[in-house]
Amino acid sequence: MTLREIKEILEAEVLVGEEFLDREIWYACGSDLLSDVLAFAKEHALLLTGLTNSQVIRTAEMIDLLGIVFVRGKRPEHSTIELAALKGIPLLTTRLPMYESCGRLYLKGLKGCSEFGSNA
Repeated sequence: MTLREIKEILEAEVLVGEEFLDREIWYACGSDLLSDVLAFAKEHALLLTGLTNSQVIRTAEMIDLLGIVFVRGKRPEHSTIELAALKGIPLLTTRLPMYESCGRLYLKGLKGCSEFGSNA
């Protein structure tokens, strides 16, 4: 599934990284605990989170996440958006809560990170 498709499914707004919307996302991870993201997220994955600080960008960079969606209408500070732009990490925001965002993506066939390695 591409980020462009995810944008439509989640009725999301692109904050930065419009040029990366054709990236292919294989998995999604929803978490507000960065330690869980580090432990369980996989490459080619998308992170859905309510955290908006710069550590989210640094974490995404460390594990090669292909994008971040902020749930519940959250918007990061300008400095966080600038860091994401510098690192080539697209940021989107959706008014939907975490549960519904993850559910919509799962129903459309996007696997969770726990399914990594199982007939992707």
